Amino acid sequence: MSNNQPTPQTYRAINFAEKLALFDDQWQPRVIAEMNDYQFKIVRIEGDFVWHEHADTDETFIVLDGQLRIDMRDGFVMLSAGEMFVVPKGTEHKPFAEREVKLLLIEPRGVKNTGEETSERTAANDVWI
Repeated sequence: MSNNQPTPQTYRAINFAEKLALFDDQWQPRVIAEMNDYQFKIVRIEGDFVWHEHADTDETFIVLDGQLRIDMRDGFVMLSAGEMFVVPKGTEHKPFAEREVKLLLIEPRGVKNTGEETSERTAANDVWI
């Protein structure tokens, strides 16, 4: 008598703290998951970023630890751990962290972290951890 039941799949939660413990460098987002064409990226940041925009997509910032200020040309928003903000597409913005912040970013696959700008803060895309 044969058993035609499928082998059970092993599912595993993605733990942000475990993933963040795997790297120390800053301003270098790491992909931890994909949903359709969107990537979930974790990143450590400290200091000032560059002014940039994403002409074709919104960008979601979720603060996991620390406090983040996102400057826009006409104002800013402050985010603490457990808070999020969606920067609308085409909105010029510049993240700033006085002390290290750990973030979860959500954006479409292939989006360059500095938009159309290129600087020392421009990170490689599609780096999985």
